[in-house]
Amino acid sequence: MSPHFFALYIDDVINSVKSRGIGCHMRNMCMSIILYADDILLLAPSVEGLQQLFVTCESELNNIGMFINEKKTVCLRIGSRYQATCANIVTLTGKRLEWVDKVRYLGIYVVSSSKFKCCYDEAKKAFYRSFNAVYGRIGRSASEEVVLSLIRSKCLPVLLYGSDACPLTVSDSRSVDFTVTRILMKIFKTCSNNVISDCMNFFCFLSATELIKRRKIRFLSKYVIADNYLCLLCASEATQELDELCG
Repeated sequence: MSPHFFALYIDDVINSVKSRGIGCHMRNMCMSIILYADDILLLAPSVEGLQQLFVTCESELNNIGMFINEKKTVCLRIGSRYQATCANIVTLTGKRLEWVDKVRYLGIYVVSSSKFKCCYDEAKKAFYRSFNAVYGRIGRSASEEVVLSLIRSKCLPVLLYGSDACPLTVSDSRSVDFTVTRILMKIFKTCSNNVISDCMNFFCFLSATELIKRRKIRFLSKYVIADNYLCLLCASEATQELDELCG
């Protein structure tokens, strides 16, 4: 019951932010604050608006005996002027928050750009670490079938985490595919893409791009029928994307 009790405990934080009437809205629905447990994301169309939202949030947290960790709290700008220098957001104690080019939220890395964009560099690094841990232990003794099975269950989820909902550019897709191709080259001891393609077909090992496509289809299929007001607001866009993926 603790997650439910905690949600009730910090409910006043949400209500206080919503009552300000500033920040980001989607079809009259407030999107200024997004919470998951104690991870808080504030969204505002301007620096001034973000400052007001932050002060409101910080004040309400202080009232219930919780405090913001300034060392872990950062600001990120997305939009046409994302490269412009911004004034610092200041806490109630006078400390300034840093503006960064990349931020991690719930395991997903979002980068400062002209539009919403994710970064998969950290996921690729974690994937390589996971693969090396597996292959270093059993790579010489186990068969290719066993190694590939472990990669599917232990390594690929690390690489594909969040890809269901996060956008991927053509460059991102190629990079993720190449990441998987590199470890397959090590397993099959070849540098030939044609050989790797044949091996993948023989072992029914799907490409990262194909796996992401299937994950997105499953995610969007559940999203468009979800009994949630926010999902209903975006149902038409989600349905359109689902139709494009299904072809």
